[in-house]
Amino acid sequence: MSLVLVERPANGVALVRLNRPEARNALDMPTRRALVAVFRELSDDGDVRCIVVTGNERAFAAGADLKEMSTMRPRDWVALGVRQLWKIIADCPHPVIAAVNGYALGGGCELAMHADIIVAGENAKFGQPEVRVGIMAGGGGTQRLIRAVGKYKAMKLLLTGEPVDGREACDMGLASEVVPDDRVVHRALELATTIAALPPVAVRFTKEAVLAGADAALETGLILERRSLEFLFDTDDQTEGMRAFIEKRPPRFKGE
Repeated sequence: MSLVLVERPANGVALVRLNRPEARNALDMPTRRALVAVFRELSDDGDVRCIVVTGNERAFAAGADLKEMSTMRPRDWVALGVRQLWKIIADCPHPVIAAVNGYALGGGCELAMHADIIVAGENAKFGQPEVRVGIMAGGGGTQRLIRAVGKYKAMKLLLTGEPVDGREACDMGLASEVVPDDRVVHRALELATTIAALPPVAVRFTKEAVLAGADAALETGLILERRSLEFLFDTDDQTEGMRAFIEKRPPRFKGE
């Protein structure tokens, strides 16, 4: 059985589905490696313009596999190279949308936070419960969460381990929008299809500028933004997009 399934439901869109339902899509090492292999392949695929990652109705991903981790020593954890695996997902050049139903806990919440857009179901459960089993978030949870929701909301989630539902996650800034549970994947694919139809170089540069500028001084981020914009004026898609707007017709973007 494949631990990660890939579908191509629309032009330019890849749907990545975690497929370990018996364990609520818990992220054991085989699943992590399979997910990273998929992201590496899709990152290099010129036909892909947006990626949706999801689980199933019961769970996006219910965290790490505690049975696998329970006997590990520090050297065992280091040897796994988990940080490098997360980095491949974080460095994906295509926009990534997380479609979250059910549990997104621990590593599952961290996986969702690696996305650029999060569509949450009303009954989704987001949380970082690691402290309850004697450890702490280690896949970016302490850093990405505080950037998403601020210190005080992040500290409450990280220090109590208590989850929040989709509506509360959206209200605090941990999700882009919340929809009925049976609409989550459909809505994520709608957004992905919209993005995939846009000029891919402009989309890629926008993502790059936002993420790189977020951890830089304001002036540094503004310089990056300005240089990226200037480069886009040398693309065929810029010429086509503006000409189509003036001529009142749909643009035909080629990614050039």
